[in-house]
Amino acid sequence: MIYLDNGATSYPKPPNVLSSSMNSLKNYSFNSGRGGYSVSVKTAEKIYSVREKIGNMFHFEPQNVAFTLNCTMALNMAIKGSVKKGNHIIISSLEHNAVYRVVYHLQKNGIATFDIADFSFDEEETVRNFEKLIKPNTSLIVCTAASNVFGVAFPLKKIGEMAKKHGIRFIVDAAQAAGVMPIDAEDCNIDILCAPGHKCLFGNMGTGFLAVKNDVFLDTIIDGGTGSESKNPNQPDYLPDRLEAGTLNNSGIISLGAGIDFIHAKGMDTIYKHELMLTDYLYNGLSKNENVTLYCPKPEKNKSAPIISFNYKDYPSEKTASYLADCNIAVRAGFHCAPLAHEFFNTIDRGTVRLCPSVFTSAGMCEKFLNCIKKL
Repeated sequence: MIYLDNGATSYPKPPNVLSSSMNSLKNYSFNSGRGGYSVSVKTAEKIYSVREKIGNMFHFEPQNVAFTLNCTMALNMAIKGSVKKGNHIIISSLEHNAVYRVVYHLQKNGIATFDIADFSFDEEETVRNFEKLIKPNTSLIVCTAASNVFGVAFPLKKIGEMAKKHGIRFIVDAAQAAGVMPIDAEDCNIDILCAPGHKCLFGNMGTGFLAVKNDVFLDTIIDGGTGSESKNPNQPDYLPDRLEAGTLNNSGIISLGAGIDFIHAKGMDTIYKHELMLTDYLYNGLSKNENVTLYCPKPEKNKSAPIISFNYKDYPSEKTASYLADCNIAVRAGFHCAPLAHEFFNTIDRGTVRLCPSVFTSAGMCEKFLNCIKKL
């Protein structure tokens, strides 16, 4: 199988990630920090080491990294935990439903209102589009690092500086960027970063995290046992305990740490350049086919995640994907849980076919894909 659906989840996993999963089931299947016996303590140390790896990669204090089941859960916790009744939120026109449905729910239930800032290929215009929507009660800006459908990236540093100037909390959905595109929370004034573990960070499914600045306090949406302050009916007010009720996914978290080790060993910039080289190859090949429609400029370093969306003739995107599946090529078609993005790029009638190579994808695989498209 030629796998070009890494925007959904990365495959294959690096060998060290696979071995870490087996090792963790054997040696770290103990509740971390909830027992005084040695293997529980060692498990807690192992989990903390992953917090350190995430903190170092994105510039957060390790104790401010809280693990979740996925990026969607992290975004729900970040957004709902930040909002008070009567607040106003600004999101972008390319947000995933993990953001859009959350703010829609808050508005529908009379908790907060929201507006949508249009993306622009002009970075300054994008920032102005956010800034002009600010109201006296605006408390939150939520923005994706890069579109999960079209790959275009947002100017996080400029948006973060603008948010800080206005005293507005800034949340970033890094689902398609964390691990492949550099993100510095300090430099970009990011208050909360949310990411999955199973995409560009190469960890197992069922992993994610939110990382917060030292001065950020979140209300909880999940309460329960933490192994700390057990006689207190209130959830602890310190991190990570406040945001980690219940037993952690040790195996998944440890696999995430192994994924970060793989990125460091390979080099994030090396991975990014390889994937951009492949998207460039795919883009050039598709652009020569008169039956193909592309919706964005060629992917460019620091301007795009390694993602391409296209359509063939007037076919429904699912029809094109089904043909490719018959060629043993895995792609994603449809609306990618991002109707806002499809409305913005005028593809809401049929969606798109999305291509997302990885560090394990070869030029030969991309050539076979292009040859299949030529025969369609």
